[in-house]
Amino acid sequence: MPTALITGASAGIGAAFARLLAAEGHDLLLVARRAERLESLAEELRGAHGVRVDVLAVDLSRPEAPGEVIAFADEQGLQIEVLVNNAGMAASTTFVESDWPALAGELQLMVTAVTELMHRVVPGMKMRGRGRIINLSSLAAVSPPGASLLYSGIKSYVLYVSQSLDMELKPHGIHVTALCPGFTRSEFHEAMGAGEAASKIPGILWQQPEDVVREGWAAVNKGKPICIPGTVNKVVASLTRPVPLRAQYVLGREFNPLA
Repeated sequence: MPTALITGASAGIGAAFARLLAAEGHDLLLVARRAERLESLAEELRGAHGVRVDVLAVDLSRPEAPGEVIAFADEQGLQIEVLVNNAGMAASTTFVESDWPALAGELQLMVTAVTELMHRVVPGMKMRGRGRIINLSSLAAVSPPGASLLYSGIKSYVLYVSQSLDMELKPHGIHVTALCPGFTRSEFHEAMGAGEAASKIPGILWQQPEDVVREGWAAVNKGKPICIPGTVNKVVASLTRPVPLRAQYVLGREFNPLA
């Protein structure tokens, strides 16, 4: 059964993707750590749209988790035709203050799991001659890096690997898009311990998850490999690209949420 697999689906951008795709008639496989939230969202979507919604509570920072997700999909007879790699996190301490297991989990979640899930679902997409993949990158991927954070480097990887795979897979009917939102209203900043800093950011810089998702979904269906949603974010991206290296270091320290 053709299905959309969404990671990090319990809140924010992931939940917004689930609602949009369910409204369009897609069956769903929702993946996140919080089982109760997944079940609540699944009940909402089944009742509102009459679609099939499977849920799997799993922590994608575990190396075994991507294989468990695909094994579950196979057991349920699901064909993954849409993959939304949305699950993410950011360290709440500096690089030096973080212990290695925490950093390794961050890399596993947002680099290895993203890549492995794509590698596991693409063969089926190629066989069927169609597929859509959206990888959550960030405006940080096209902005000066922040001090102490792996986040900018990770999101840059997601951006460039998405472009590379889109080049490879587009002739097979598969579109890959790196979705690069800026500040988005969700639980993310509170979870990384930057809620107070986020509250000081001007409202004009924020977007709602639903707006980000609509632009991202439209972009992948149009075959656009990069989507920077929102006019303000597009302007920010155009202004930060040519920033000199010396200025990048100043900005990276000044606006570091962990400073």
